[in-house]
Amino acid sequence: MKHKPFRMPRKHGITRRDFLWLSSVAAAGLMVGCATNPVTGKSQFMLVSEDDEIKLDKQNSLIQFSTDYGPVQDKNLNDYIDRTGKNLAKQTHRPHLPYSFRGVNAAYVNAYAFPGGSIAATRGILLALDNEAELAALLGHELGHVNARHTAQQMSKALLTQTVVGSVSVLAGTQGALYGQLASQIGAIGAGALLASYSRDNEREADGLGMEYMVRSNYSPQGMIGLMEMLQSLSKHKPGAIELMFATHPMGEERYKTVVETVNSKYKPALNRPLYRERYMDNTARLRTQKEAIEEMQNGEKEMGKGNYSQADDHFRSALKHAPDDYAALAYMSTSQLIQKKYAVGRQYAEMAQKVYPQEAQAYHFSGFAKIHLKDFEGAYEDFNIYEGLLPGNPNTIFFKGYSQEKMQHIPEAAKEYRRYLQFVQQGEYATYAYRRMNEWGFAR
Repeated sequence: MKHKPFRMPRKHGITRRDFLWLSSVAAAGLMVGCATNPVTGKSQFMLVSEDDEIKLDKQNSLIQFSTDYGPVQDKNLNDYIDRTGKNLAKQTHRPHLPYSFRGVNAAYVNAYAFPGGSIAATRGILLALDNEAELAALLGHELGHVNARHTAQQMSKALLTQTVVGSVSVLAGTQGALYGQLASQIGAIGAGALLASYSRDNEREADGLGMEYMVRSNYSPQGMIGLMEMLQSLSKHKPGAIELMFATHPMGEERYKTVVETVNSKYKPALNRPLYRERYMDNTARLRTQKEAIEEMQNGEKEMGKGNYSQADDHFRSALKHAPDDYAALAYMSTSQLIQKKYAVGRQYAEMAQKVYPQEAQAYHFSGFAKIHLKDFEGAYEDFNIYEGLLPGNPNTIFFKGYSQEKMQHIPEAAKEYRRYLQFVQQGEYATYAYRRMNEWGFAR
């Protein structure tokens, strides 16, 4: 039987907010009614339970961390971030949530929280902080979003005007963000694709809660002012590196002024509390040795976002000169090569990344994708199988396992994977392709 050649799907036009809501509908039952806001104590319309928030978090946060090239391999730094975050979490309105905190290897500047309490900060933003009080402000702000239930609030509002049947493709891309535009070309999930985009009101509330939590934890609120000043400075001097953060966390002069006014009035007596700069410097010493490499990766991302792949490659090569065994730098280079359809070179960089960080899944996806285009379908299947063993729950991996089996003429095995994929995803070109093949083979019932 002659089949039409497979082509990568085009970009899907679904937003981060829609994705979160649709995922929650597909994954869990919704409780209709009112709930007491844990921060204000007032009743609010809420269609998403706390159990739904935790379940959604567990299903998606690990995929996002892998998209951001996994937790940093510096165990001391990750333990420090987690310890700092959990000390803050004790002072929140929802201290019982299963909080976790980590740094991730991505170079761009951002921090984000999933609704069940999984929180991450990229190497890019950790490198830009000056003291532990600024780290506490950053993590406190993300804890503010979790405690005020901002994501659940957005999902509940969406349910007032929309209805969904079945599930949705996780190929949702970020609008205006680098990997929303590029990741679908290599069958990956874009950075930030699983995250909510907050309103200015959400941001102000999260800033206020962040200050409250950090002061309760004996930090100087000057840390929040320092964080805001750093973000404003980066927006002027390195706008590309901070684009995604401002897309999900709107920034403005009014927000900065509100923080300054709050610190100088409500929290003025706490200004003399410690910033813990020396402790932050000690725990980030290894990270700061990677500064030049991380900045080159940021420059490479900027050029890749513009479609200037040759210039992007130059920056990634420079990053690798500074840090030859940096997993993210190798993965960035692999991504650039795959997008340029230089599949053999892309596979080589992906395999180098695997050797550097074998516990991280993303590089196995890159090499598997490259091998599909190099017609090494057995090798591709093996890579996607390893990926799924390391990081279950990504439907794209299941689809590519099915496609690899199909090209090896293992039709029953391919149909089994496609059927499994369609249990998660029922929209988009991958789903259409999978269903068409199953129908042609007589497996679609």
